[in-house]
Amino acid sequence: MKSEPILNLRGVEDEAGLAEKIRRRVRRLDRYHEGIQHCQVWVEAPHGHHRQGRLYEVRLRITVPEGEIVVGGQPQTDDLQVALRRAFDAARRQLEDQARRRRGDVKSHRGAALPAADKGGA
Repeated sequence: MKSEPILNLRGVEDEAGLAEKIRRRVRRLDRYHEGIQHCQVWVEAPHGHHRQGRLYEVRLRITVPEGEIVVGGQPQTDDLQVALRRAFDAARRQLEDQARRRRGDVKSHRGAALPAADKGGA
């Protein structure tokens, strides 16, 4: 990656080296797409719920030469590590898809003839 990731922790303490764990996960994304230029990570615990406990949400915005990859909308969970894993797994899948498209490994279905439906009644 060309620049340091920007981390935004809202309602979350940087306990047990959380920021360093996130930076490590961001660096690992380089394995899946070598053109990552910029990455922003938001980790939020919007508010404490009396019945559900504290719910965490993780969002990412990754800039690559082809555009931006945005990860968000993952189901909130009361386990911060699970929230991080879900978000970074989604980012990894999108980066892999983007890299495959860039290499031309994705099949194109344009102009492919569809088989004619059999209209016989047998």
